[in-house]
Amino acid sequence: MLVGLQGSGKTTTAGKLANLFRKQGKKPLLVACDVYRPAAIKQLQVVGKQLNIPVYSNETSKDVIHIARQAMSFAISKLNDVVILDTAGRLHIDEELMDELKRLKSNIKPHEILLVVDSMTGQDAVNVAEKFNSTVGIDGVVLTKLDGDTRGGAALSVKKVTGKPIKFAATGEKLSDIEIFHPERMAGRILGMGDILSVIEKAEEAFDQEQAEKLEKQLRKREFDLDDYLTQIRQIKKMGSFSSLLKLIPGMNQLKDVKIDDKEFVRIEAIICSMTKEEKQDVRLLNGSRRLRIAKRKWNISARNKQIYKII
Repeated sequence: MLVGLQGSGKTTTAGKLANLFRKQGKKPLLVACDVYRPAAIKQLQVVGKQLNIPVYSNETSKDVIHIARQAMSFAISKLNDVVILDTAGRLHIDEELMDELKRLKSNIKPHEILLVVDSMTGQDAVNVAEKFNSTVGIDGVVLTKLDGDTRGGAALSVKKVTGKPIKFAATGEKLSDIEIFHPERMAGRILGMGDILSVIEKAEEAFDQEQAEKLEKQLRKREFDLDDYLTQIRQIKKMGSFSSLLKLIPGMNQLKDVKIDDKEFVRIEAIICSMTKEEKQDVRLLNGSRRLRIAKRKWNISARNKQIYKII
């Protein structure tokens, strides 16, 4: 059961956790238990559709406990072995919110209650964590928005005040940007020492071993062309934004004046995709007329993508 204030990122975190558990071989089910916030159910349904993970909701009922019980029966019938409840939040802590969460806890008896905390709120996150822990009782914490300017210093205080472990950390906007929390790695980030182990784990997850070995052989034989370069760019994009990756590399946090625009990768992709097979294999063929043709075709590809983004 996920709990927390409104705006902390509970709904997105529910999707991220479901995606993480599925990678571990589980069969998750998302449950929409926020019946108060406008479009909260729809938001969870959109997240579930993006991940192709089922979402249970009952838009005709305002009884959260009834919805949760129905969801449990549904999960049993569909053989879902992980159920994630996305509960309602408030802009501030109030008795009505806490009472509903306590009743939900006593009726459903979740195996774990995770508090979702926005790390950008700084030390105020400590007050939120202390209140939820003393009133509802939590088993762990999920820190969100760790890709921002914050380094996660609030993590130290939350752990000290509640005595509960920080179990997960959300490190980006993508539904794959969540990781198991490692204290020593967070300490490295706070001290500006980077987190190279997380980079390695992201690379192992994103890169195909056979493809990597193939590229290595091509580099040794000097047969590396723009198609291979394009493959590498797309694999790097799977690891998250380039700017967030640089923050994990020791020493790179000192380059504060260097601005990384991830849209440049999209531009490079469009340029390479506008080339012929021969041009990708030998860039020396790119004379003035060929570059003009590529530029026109690249503009058309970019314009088409912008139109697609507008539709989405």
